[in-house]
Amino acid sequence: MKLPKTTKRYCPHCKKHTEQKIALVSSGRQRGALKRGSKERARKRGSARGMGSHGKWSKPAASKWKRKTKITKRLVWTYTCKVCGKATTTQKGMRMGRLQFEEKEVKKK
Repeated sequence: MKLPKTTKRYCPHCKKHTEQKIALVSSGRQRGALKRGSKERARKRGSARGMGSHGKWSKPAASKWKRKTKITKRLVWTYTCKVCGKATTTQKGMRMGRLQFEEKEVKKK
């Protein structure tokens, strides 16, 4: 998908339409968070402790759990106001393969 580098839209802080710069929000890095279905998380919760066989924490065959259905990420971008410098993000991101920012073309008459 192609987006312009700047656009005019409503700024809720200035309460008027201003020129705003568009930038992609970085996904960031994982900050040591435990994944929902991880063995480490279950062990820390206390579910895998004690007597008996806890074979339920072993992973199934690779053909079962390595399937990936979605091939695109949901991208989110921010609009930064050039007057007040405040930024607002898109509420829900859009699922797309690639996002390109381009200069606006001025149409000549």
